[in-house]
Amino acid sequence: MNAENQNIEYKESWRDEYLKWICGFANAQGGKLYIGVDDNGNAVGAKDARKLLEDIPNKVRDTMGIVIDINLEHTEGRDVVVITVPVHEYPVNFRGQYHYRSGSTKQLLQGTALTRFLMKKTGKTWDSVPIENVTADDLDKESFDLFKRESIRSGRMSEADLKLSREQLLENLNLYDDSKMKRAAILLFHRNPEKWITGAWVKIGFFLNDADIRYQDEIHGSLLMQAERTIDLLYTKYLIAEISYDGITRIEHYPYPKDAIREALFNALIHQDFAAGIPVQISVYRDKLYISNDCVFPDNWTAQTLMQKHRSLPHNPNIANTFFRAGFIESWGRGIEKICTICKNYAIPEPKFTVHPSDIMVKFETNTSQTGGQTGGQTGGQTGGQTGGQTTEKIFELIKNNPAITRAELSRLTGISASAIQKHIETLKKSRIRRVGGDFGGHWEVI
Repeated sequence: MNAENQNIEYKESWRDEYLKWICGFANAQGGKLYIGVDDNGNAVGAKDARKLLEDIPNKVRDTMGIVIDINLEHTEGRDVVVITVPVHEYPVNFRGQYHYRSGSTKQLLQGTALTRFLMKKTGKTWDSVPIENVTADDLDKESFDLFKRESIRSGRMSEADLKLSREQLLENLNLYDDSKMKRAAILLFHRNPEKWITGAWVKIGFFLNDADIRYQDEIHGSLLMQAERTIDLLYTKYLIAEISYDGITRIEHYPYPKDAIREALFNALIHQDFAAGIPVQISVYRDKLYISNDCVFPDNWTAQTLMQKHRSLPHNPNIANTFFRAGFIESWGRGIEKICTICKNYAIPEPKFTVHPSDIMVKFETNTSQTGGQTGGQTGGQTGGQTGGQTTEKIFELIKNNPAITRAELSRLTGISASAIQKHIETLKKSRIRRVGGDFGGHWEVI
């Protein structure tokens, strides 16, 4: 007979504890349990085989509420009881416990593994589970403002589309479940989602080597705010640009293209396995940068599989939909392809993806060690000030050369967000520039 595998289990004699194996088959891919066969696949005969034909189906029905097929076969002149268990669409428990067949072993599902299994069987995703006792009034105004601004900027939604109450907007984004907000709504719009969901934050560190961390930061708040603040922090503290000039125009070239890093970060936030309670982690070195996050993959996935089947990458669909509507991502399932293309066009190596059973890591490398990361490592805590100062000077030069320049144009020319532009302008307004007239029709004046 064939060796034991995912769908076959041999037992020399029947014991009631083998009902757990039947439960495991029902919850996995189905299978067959042979009674009267040893571990090597040799028929030894089942004791009281005909009685088992009557007893086992009754016990299965009474303890699990499912129906199985059971037959008596004669193998090598001996009686063998064959129990055929079909796969079941809904979760099957044995006396309150959920068992699962994996490979040639049976597992008792508990904790996070049980939660994932139940959601998969019932068709729910982790981010669609409703949360009790939270209302739209508890959510963060700044996160809603950011969503509306970016949605209009990207053209995904119009101002008319956004003239809604918070409740109506959340309803349109499919973030309610029977009048209760989903976990996705809490993650996307609450100022402190960690009150319900441990690990819903981002951690960044600058490393001289794998054992020596120079400095680090944590970014908390809603996912929408994390997305914006993390990119700003990376490009104002952790990565230093090479400076060149085109005439009097100062040009900054960062070691990694911002669009690729942004896409990788957004992918990490969207595909994060929040049930694991581990934050997204970004590790910056002199000549490389890693972004990693916990993520549940199908069995036997590799980096090659990821590249081939990235459109099926497991994710939190409610979070992904909101990121898409905000214009943070262009389309679902094409992030990896986009990242590779951007890096290729930027003349740096394509990023390397490493897939582990419970996490994914993407590695960016620069073509030279004489850029951002190295300077950052050498200057340590002064990096942020130096980079921030360089950016402030660039904004000052742009304003001096074009007093009518807008914040949107400054954002486009410097490659940083509008909120970051405003911070630099506030610094300049203390002693170097002032605004004459309003936002529309006014201009800047150098003091």
